[in-house]
This record gives sequence, structure tokens and C-alpha cells, in this order.
Amino acid sequence: MEKREGLDTRTLLFFFLPLGFSASLVTLSHIIINSTLVRAENSEFIIASYAIAMSLFGITERLGVLLRQTCSSLVRDTYSFKLMSRFTLYLILSLTVVACLVAFTPVGDFIFAVIYGANPDMVAYIKQIYQVLIFVTIFSALRCLNQGIIIYNRQTKWLTIGMAIRLAAMYLLSLIFISTGHITGKTGAIIFLVGMMIEALVSYIEGRSLVRKMPERHKSRIESKKYIFKFYSPLMLSSVIIVMIGPAINIFLGKTGDIELAIASYAIALSVAQLFLSFFSYMHQIVINFYDDHEGEVKRFSLIIGFIPFSLLAIFCFTPIGAFFLENVMGVTGRLLDASLQVLMFFLLMALIFPFVDYFNGLLMIHKQTKVTIYSQSANLLMTLVVLVIAVQFASHWNGIIGALAQSMGILAELIVVSSIVMTKERKKGKLLPIIKGVGRVSSNR
Repeated sequence: MEKREGLDTRTLLFFFLPLGFSASLVTLSHIIINSTLVRAENSEFIIASYAIAMSLFGITERLGVLLRQTCSSLVRDTYSFKLMSRFTLYLILSLTVVACLVAFTPVGDFIFAVIYGANPDMVAYIKQIYQVLIFVTIFSALRCLNQGIIIYNRQTKWLTIGMAIRLAAMYLLSLIFISTGHITGKTGAIIFLVGMMIEALVSYIEGRSLVRKMPERHKSRIESKKYIFKFYSPLMLSSVIIVMIGPAINIFLGKTGDIELAIASYAIALSVAQLFLSFFSYMHQIVINFYDDHEGEVKRFSLIIGFIPFSLLAIFCFTPIGAFFLENVMGVTGRLLDASLQVLMFFLLMALIFPFVDYFNGLLMIHKQTKVTIYSQSANLLMTLVVLVIAVQFASHWNGIIGALAQSMGILAELIVVSSIVMTKERKKGKLLPIIKGVGRVSSNR
């Protein structure tokens, strides 16, 4: 194994693989849910209803997930942890109030019927699912608070352990529902809730243990909840922009020729695509931790692994493996199987682009230009909306394919914006091509 400046591929792999496995387990949990719902009698209706509820839930849940990086960045002593805990409580209360308005008042009827285009029967069903997801939001926020402490203390193995236990519990509960034959949209939400509660418990136990070892005061302490909000609010704005993409796609899929088939096939294809992509969602961590001291090796490593998700997804789509997995593992059959495979092919572009977007976002963090993500993600959302409007207007019969195409084109727009800004920065430092030039330099020193 070659070494240069004390860093080799083995070191990078040992750092990267645990993060990738942890992220992949998250995606597997959603595949377990979809594999359960697809076995219901009216699977297209149920999956479509669950997907709509989840797309709106993703907005509030994402705001809770931001507590993870906020806590890991700011909490350094027991005092700051108390401030963060209070901030978390206020955030949870705010998110719960908003979610209850959606779940128990005509506000939800308007959102799901008018904005999403669901019929009256589906609206009532979606609201029942969303009522369970309110509790998922609460436990997710509590989980991320404690995971922030775990990450700061570099005990990240507990994220993987907690996720593995969560996955096992969800799978067992899924088998119970399948054996009874009683599967509804709330079934998926209940499986999700139980898994989140278990992961939150594991994170709480380890997080509290680590907090007790922290000093009462640290030199880089925070003094008020206002300071926490000042750090949190830019992340919140950026995240709100990006999480709007999911609901936007589902809203426009509700205007296609076959709403249930469109949303169900898109949801299934997206869960499979995310299974391949999630493993590579920590490229930015490679950049953050190693780029300054080992620039060439990071570029070479990123270029090599960046094409892996595209290659794997292509094999999945264009060989019998894809149909076999969807039918025998996820239980997808009939026209939903054919539609899901067609949608999945249009995610190939996203699979090709995604790792490099994450790589460039890591460089933005190195350059302390994180505000740029607001512009790049706005470009993503804008392009997604443009493609959705055009496709629904002129090719509504494409159904779920419209969602995959729009999402792929959106992330392409994000790549163009973020790479252009990073390359401008790199040119000023005499580095014309952030990845390719680094590869050439490493090769010339072999």
C-alpha cells in the first residue's frame, strides 16, 4: 500500500466506511417500510398516501436533525448542554404545534387536498398517518441532540450501533404486521416511530454518559440561547430550501395521468436510489478532515469512489438484479414493478452527480463559504420546479419518471453553481481543477 505524507487509501477507507454503513442503514429502514406497505391489498393507494405524509414530515423533521451539527459544533461543557437542551425543548414545542395544526385542523385538509391534489378519501388517510409522524419528529430531535454530543466526543460507533438496533426492531415489527395481514398507511408510520424511539434511547444513554464527563465550564463556552439561534438559523434556511424539493415533486406528481402509480413508483425508486447514494453522503467529511494536509490524496480518492454509485445503480437497472430485488425483496409486482424500474433509470444522472456535489460542499466548508449552499440549493429547487412544470404540462403520462428527471436536473444545477464558486476560489490559489489536477499530481509522484 503506497503512502504519501503519512496518508494512504487504507486510512481513508477506515475513516469513510463506518460513516457510509451508518448512512446506508438509515435508507434500509425506509426500504423495510416500503416493503411492508407494498404487501397491502391496495398498495398503490397506501404507498402514495404514506409518501405524501412523509414528504411534509420531512420539512419539520429536518429542522430537528439540524440539532446534531449544532450541538456537535457548540456544546463544550455542561452549561452549554443545558442551554442547548432548552433550545431543543423550544424547537420541539414549535414543531409540534405546527404539526398538530396540519394533523388535526382544516389546515391539513387544505395542504393535502389543494396543494398536493389528493382526493378526499386520501386526505383523511394521510392525516391519520401524519398524526403518528408527529411523535417521530419529537424523538428524532431528541436523538440528534444526544448524537451531537456523541460526535463531538468521537464515539461515532454508537450512531452505527443505535441504527443497527433500530433496523432490527423495525424488521421484526414489519414481519409481525406482514404475518397478521393487517397493513395500512399507519403501519409504516408505527414501524418508523418504534425504530426512532429505540435509536433515541440508545443515543440518550450514551449521550448522557458523555455529558457527565464534560467540564462545567469551557473556554469556548456559549452564553445564551440567542447565540445558538444565530448559529442555527442559517442552517435552518438552507435546509428549508432543500427539503421543499420532496413536497414539490409529490405535489406535481399529483397532477399526472395516474396519481397513485406516479407517487408510489417514484417513492419506491427513490428509496432504492437513496440506498446506493446514502453510502456516499459523507464525502464532505473526507474533505473536511483530510483536505488541508493531504489535498492530492483526497482528490484522487474522491474521484475514484465518486463513480461507484452510478456504476452500481446502472448494474441494478440494466440487469435482472433490479427486477429480482424489487419483486423478491421488496415485494413489488405487476405494473408497479415495471414503473418503478423505469423511474429508477432516470435517477442515474443523480447518482453520477451526487458524490461530487457533496465533495464541493466539503470544500465550501474548508473555505468557510457555507452561505453559498443557500444559492446552490436555491438553484436546485428552481430547476426542479421548472422541469416539473414543463413535464407535467407536456408529458403528464410519464408519471413517476417526471419526479426522477426533475430531481436529477435539480442536483445538476446545484453542482454547476457550487463547482463554479469553488473553482473560482481554487483558481485564486493556483488550482485550476479541484479534482483532476490533484489526481495528476499524485500520479506524478508515485
